[in-house]
Amino acid sequence: MNILKTLPLFLFMLIWACAPDSSIDPELVAKAEKIQNSVITLDTHVDINTGNFTEEKNYTMNLDTQVDLPKMEDGGLDVVFLIVYTGQGELDQEGFDAAYENAISKFDAIHRLTEELAPDQIELALTSDDVRRIHAAGKKVAMIGVENAYPLGMELDRVKEFYDRGARYMSLSHNGHSQLSDSNTGERDDVWLHNGLSDFGKEVIAEMNKWGIMIDLSHPSKKANMQTMELSKAPVIASHSSARALDPSVSRNLDDEELMMLKENGGVVQTVAFRSYVNSEKHEAYREAAAKIEEEIAEEMGFEMVSRDSIRQMSTETRSEYFALYQEMQKKAQPRIEKETETTAPSVNVEDFVDHIDYMVDLIGIEHVGISSDFDGGGGVNGWMDASETLNVTIELVKRGYTQEQIEMIWSGNLLRVLDEVQKVAAEIQAEG
Repeated sequence: MNILKTLPLFLFMLIWACAPDSSIDPELVAKAEKIQNSVITLDTHVDINTGNFTEEKNYTMNLDTQVDLPKMEDGGLDVVFLIVYTGQGELDQEGFDAAYENAISKFDAIHRLTEELAPDQIELALTSDDVRRIHAAGKKVAMIGVENAYPLGMELDRVKEFYDRGARYMSLSHNGHSQLSDSNTGERDDVWLHNGLSDFGKEVIAEMNKWGIMIDLSHPSKKANMQTMELSKAPVIASHSSARALDPSVSRNLDDEELMMLKENGGVVQTVAFRSYVNSEKHEAYREAAAKIEEEIAEEMGFEMVSRDSIRQMSTETRSEYFALYQEMQKKAQPRIEKETETTAPSVNVEDFVDHIDYMVDLIGIEHVGISSDFDGGGGVNGWMDASETLNVTIELVKRGYTQEQIEMIWSGNLLRVLDEVQKVAAEIQAEG
């Protein structure tokens, strides 16, 4: 049984706490540290679990998550877009109501963190000026993105409500067609719902332009994305996508035609460090090799690994015991995985990730490229597996000859420029009445 396909993602994510590679030139590391301390590092996509936003368990603590305040501090990650994510459900009132309730719970959790649980450590930003002010005050910065506009239902005024709640970007769909837009997942079966955008989706684009919410291209279909860029009066973003040219099998990445249109639109693509999007073939080989080793270790321990459905049916006590044994197995397997896969099936790493940055910089220009992780939503590459390892990305950029000015653009400058332009367009639209 392939445990990597039967357990929830967070249970098999391999998180290593590691310092920069000791084999790297110390002067280069020092240069990267100096640059990173001088720029604002911003990650546009971090998923959240509302259970980590309570008095008893929250981001002020070192949690079993890829992002929390201690890890951000350790890695020098300054700004995170915390995500109001809703999976795609039925396109009926019951589905819309449940989606809206889910979204509000996540908006509330983010406000609870920044206003009640840790206001002295992290603050919510609504503008680029807010980002710079909060950063200058020595705090971490939270922003809000909405992944999937499904919670809007068919109520256009919820766009303004979400803006008022702090949303500064929103995608029109996720995995599965929404009431607004076809999803990239239509490529699996060539079944489409709207042939791009729905009429309501087009209305929502105009409303997002009016209120200053950046439109996110990371999950809709290519046709929907091209239509969106034709319609939008403001620049758009892809909050967590990489280059499809480097992995044609991944429909979540943007192809060259989309990227060139994004350049013409003035937007920015936030390169995502999601292993199977960066190099799906390499990741699959590593995953299969690691799973085989884990199965062998489990057998040696007399530990039987079971399916997700079986885990769900366990009592709380049995599930806790199972996870403890699973974690013990992982700990025993990890040294073998690292040793045995190093040459035969190496994991996707920071170098592979920055290859996507290089490709898109060469194709559309450095002013249109940024960075995202998709942490706690499946993201991470070897060397940047959690926020504490953020410096490794800057080190790799320095190794490749990027200057401090260019690194600042990639880490935050380009995204904040787009936010400024989107908000400027919104002010102009509102002034027109």
